[in-house]
Amino acid sequence: MNVNEGRSTENGLPRPILIGYRATGKSTLAADLARRIGCRQIDADEAFETAWGCSIASFIGDRGEIAFRDAETALLRDLLGQPDAILATGGGVILRPENRLLLGQSGRPVVWLTAPVSEIRRRLAADPTTSGRRPALFGGDVLDEVEQALAQRERWYREVADAMFDTTGVERNVLVASVCRWLDAWRPSGTGERSDGGGKQ
Repeated sequence: MNVNEGRSTENGLPRPILIGYRATGKSTLAADLARRIGCRQIDADEAFETAWGCSIASFIGDRGEIAFRDAETALLRDLLGQPDAILATGGGVILRPENRLLLGQSGRPVVWLTAPVSEIRRRLAADPTTSGRRPALFGGDVLDEVEQALAQRERWYREVADAMFDTTGVERNVLVASVCRWLDAWRPSGTGERSDGGGKQ
């Protein structure tokens, strides 16, 4: 892959793929980075709901989680084919090995956003879309399952991430500046120049 692929013409920064659990700030950061870099941003959850004409919760309720994950993988393939846009993925996209392989082979920087369990619960409780758009994963309450889900997923987020940024208590402009500095130092895997930029722990 050419090292200039997936980079904006405005300032040379690559368009990252954002991963992380619900309410860690992926959609917000994607929009902020898109304005800073001067490119498009895509929210995978919004793209899914637009494509299927219903909420994710409704889709899962009608068709089941396996059908949702199948559709999510198909959508991920399509969205990764748009390297000119910053992509904010759904929180569970890393659950499938196929998706992790797609992310790893994208040739683009994968940024993992994190926050403590207590902060994620606080954000979810304050989000009016939580009950309608964010279905519970284990058949219980969305807020109660955060710790269990994070424990299950952490190793997979870590597996595909090139960098990790904690979004707790960080002002949006500060986070954007930090991520941009890391993106400026990032090089695609295999170039011998890959940098973690201090973001990954």
